Amino acid sequence: MTTVVKIGGARAVDPDGALADVARLVEDGEDVVLTHGGSTAVDETLAELGEEPTYVETPGGVVGRFTDERTMEVFKMVMPGKLNTDLVERLHNEGVNAVGLSGTDGKLLEGKRKSAVRVKEDGKKKIKRGDHSGTIESVNADLLETTLAGGYTPVVSVPVLGTEQSGGYTAVNADADRAAAAIAGALEADLVVLTDVSGIYEDPDDESTKIDAAATPEEFAAVEDAAEGFMTKKVMAAAEALEGGAASVTVASANADEPITSALEGEGTTLEPGVLADDGEEVAQ
Repeated sequence: MTTVVKIGGARAVDPDGALADVARLVEDGEDVVLTHGGSTAVDETLAELGEEPTYVETPGGVVGRFTDERTMEVFKMVMPGKLNTDLVERLHNEGVNAVGLSGTDGKLLEGKRKSAVRVKEDGKKKIKRGDHSGTIESVNADLLETTLAGGYTPVVSVPVLGTEQSGGYTAVNADADRAAAAIAGALEADLVVLTDVSGIYEDPDDESTKIDAAATPEEFAAVEDAAEGFMTKKVMAAAEALEGGAASVTVASANADEPITSALEGEGTTLEPGVLADDGEEVAQ
């Protein structure tokens, strides 16, 4: 069984424990695909360049980044550049034969570019144009399986390869949690999403209210109701992963001892395929 691990890009996330855990799993003969976020690093780089990131709210109330042309240039520098290279370097120091890949390499992650997005500003619905983002529609699982079979550990980052209406290609931004979900689904893998909290809480301010697991649509509905802020997208990604074929999804703390191993053993909040409705579709968002 393959494990897909997503390390969050928040400043409070320390990747050291996860990287050491990847090394232990690989040494034990397990296949691991590591993915990572990096929005915080992108925002910091934009600030160093004297620019401000732009975040928008969808009509459904989900807040996300608006990726204009300049921000896309910074993404290319930071995500497959500094962040991905740093993680590959650190894994080699842990004894892992890591290979850095972006979603554009070998059409690893592919989808249509969304050049315009629907947003809500001042209570009104508007169309905002000039976006460089996309939703992943296909994963080159063969590339990952070939890499793993060769004894390498893939480290995957956005951007992804976006198709234009003209038929050409361009690099576009995509949510890192959803990218990890697409990969886990394509590989029928366990997905471990490591973040700066120990799971999904019924009360977002009270760790003692952590939800241990959800295995039915009703239990998943309670998880959806509990998710707020950044956790909302992680829950959406979890549903997409399970719908795509992932064996399980666990949201857990990156800062725990052996965070991947402990997540696979039941720490964090684990979501099972049973949370999908009987007709094969995820519970409505």
